[in-house]
Amino acid sequence: MGDEPVRHRGTLLHFIDGAIVHAGPHLHAESHPLHTHSFFEVALVIGGTGVHHSQAGRQRLELGDAVLLRPGVWHEYVQCDDLEVYNCCFSADLVRRELAWTREDPLLGYLLWTGPFSEQRRGVLSTHLEGETFAEAKRHLDGLRSLRNQPLGRHRGDLIGWLSLYLSCLARTVAERNDLRPQTHPAVLDAMRLLEADPARPWTLTDLAQELHLAPGYLVRLFKSATGLPPMAYLSRHRVELAAVQLLHTDLPVSRIGEAVGWPDQNYFARRFKSHFGLSASTYRQRFNTPKRFVTSKVSSSGS
Repeated sequence: MGDEPVRHRGTLLHFIDGAIVHAGPHLHAESHPLHTHSFFEVALVIGGTGVHHSQAGRQRLELGDAVLLRPGVWHEYVQCDDLEVYNCCFSADLVRRELAWTREDPLLGYLLWTGPFSEQRRGVLSTHLEGETFAEAKRHLDGLRSLRNQPLGRHRGDLIGWLSLYLSCLARTVAERNDLRPQTHPAVLDAMRLLEADPARPWTLTDLAQELHLAPGYLVRLFKSATGLPPMAYLSRHRVELAAVQLLHTDLPVSRIGEAVGWPDQNYFARRFKSHFGLSASTYRQRFNTPKRFVTSKVSSSGS
């Protein structure tokens, strides 16, 4: 990949140390093999056609289509006819830190935090850009790409600025197609933070509602209105993402990972993981990483 900060490790793509964002075009003449990645990715089609295959299903791609994938999602491109995609990759740490404010924004919050989980999307969110919106998005990507060889310490703000502009462009298009509410209720944001801060806790809807001083039924209505999911389903999506990170980057036993993310019953963990990723936890690990490359680490509630 030349001077790009993205590296292959088997069928896992990851950033080199210190990298936070990358943008660049890639041509897939016929196909691009099955893989996963440890960062967010947005692929914007700028030429040709193809089929995108992921755990959310198969989607025919053409000019203007954009696909956002959260970390851990597996995917591939097949039946490509000179499919050219402008990839934008950015780290999960960047989203949790510098872009944490996006959770408060109804459009960006949906794009990055809740939309890829709702309606059985399994971490994948698609949209389509046309006309000036497409041209605007490409300008922002070109801005990001122009900084690829510049020192991060001097251009971090520029990178985050261009990325924010690009994501805002996508978010407006997604909002138009999904009729999003203008503002997310503060209780929903508080609920999301509570669940993500302590995923191993044996949460129940009653526990969460009590923490927020709300009636359980009212909390469910607020949460579903904002995210398309009830709170416990959102927690389930968060837990499987945490588990995927640990399967890719540690040698912890599968049973230990399930316990650490909040599912001590190994059979239940196995069902929930396969329901989301379409693969068992063991198969996911075997397919997308190799044991000799694992590094043991403690499961963290901040992974995603």
